[in-house]
Amino acid sequence: MGSIVAENRKSLMLFSGQGFPQLADEIGQVLGVAPTPSDSYEFANGELFVRFKESVRGSDAFVVQSVTEGVNRWVMETLIMVDALKRGSAKRITVVLPFYPYSRQDKKHRGREPISARLVADLLKTAGANRILTVDLHTAQIQGFFDGPVDHLFAMDILAEYVEKKFAGRPMTVVAPDSGRVRVAERWTDRLGGCPLAFIHKTRDPMKPNQVVANRVVGEVEGRVCLIVDDMIDTGGTIAKAADILFDEGAADVIVASTHALLSDPATERLKNSRISEVVVTNTLPLTPEKQLDKITVLSIAPLLARAIREVFDDGSVTTLFGGLS
Repeated sequence: MGSIVAENRKSLMLFSGQGFPQLADEIGQVLGVAPTPSDSYEFANGELFVRFKESVRGSDAFVVQSVTEGVNRWVMETLIMVDALKRGSAKRITVVLPFYPYSRQDKKHRGREPISARLVADLLKTAGANRILTVDLHTAQIQGFFDGPVDHLFAMDILAEYVEKKFAGRPMTVVAPDSGRVRVAERWTDRLGGCPLAFIHKTRDPMKPNQVVANRVVGEVEGRVCLIVDDMIDTGGTIAKAADILFDEGAADVIVASTHALLSDPATERLKNSRISEVVVTNTLPLTPEKQLDKITVLSIAPLLARAIREVFDDGSVTTLFGGLS
C-alpha cells in the first residue's frame, strides 16, 4: 500500500481579537461555536503577545477583528494572530475584518503619497492570511489589493429593512453625501422600490482632512424624508453639513444610514447638536458609552457575518447572500 487515507475531518475554529470581542462572541452564538481561548497581553514597552490555548492544526481558522480606535494596535494584533495560526499549522486562515483599516487611503491624490489600503492587504498576505472577509469597503477596488479571495459583504439589506419598517408610507429621497457615493445611493433607491435620488455637491481640500464644504443639493427633497447613505461616519462633518443644506432646501426630515460608526471626536457632539432625527448604524465597530446617543440606532451585523463564515467553511457561495450583487 503506497498511501494512507484519512477521513476528511474539517473543523471550523473561531478566534477573536481584543478590539471588539463581544462581536466575535455574538457570531459564535449564531454559529454554535465559541471563540478559541487565548492568552493575549501587552509587554511594558507596548509589544503584543498572543498564544492560543488549543491546538489549531488542520483547522479552518476565522480571525474576527474589529479595527476600532487605536487602529495600529489592532492591525498589529491581527497580524500576530495570523502568524500564530500559520505556525500552529492551521489549514486555512480567513481574516474577518468588519471594517477594513486604512480603506480611505486606496489611491494617490498627489505625488509621494502611500496607498496604505494596499499595504494592509500585503501585510495580511505576508503574515499568512488566505482569505479576507469584510463589510462595505470604502471603494470596491480594494478587493484587488489582496492576492487571494476577498468576500465583500453588504449591510444595505439590514439597514434598509429597518428604514422601511420605521418610515413606511412617508415619501423618501435617498441622498448621496457626495458624488463618490452616488453609485451606492442608486443601489439604495433600487432596494427601496425606486424612490428619488439626490446628492450633495461639495468640495473637499485634500490638504485639510475631515474638513468639508457643502455647496448645494441636486435632486427632489422638498417635503420628503431624506435618507443620507454612507459607508462610514468619522467626525460627522459630512452628514451634519449635508443635513443643514437639506433642511434649507425644504426637507421634512433627515435620517442617516451608515455601516461603520467610527465617531471620532467631535462626531458625537456634532450629531447630538444636529437636526438629524436618527442615525442607523451596524456594530462592525464598538460604541463606547459616551458615544451612545438616543438618536443612534445600532443593528447587529453578526448574523450576516456568521452566514458568510458558514458559506466559506462549507465551500458554498457568499454571493448568494446578496442575490448575486457581490
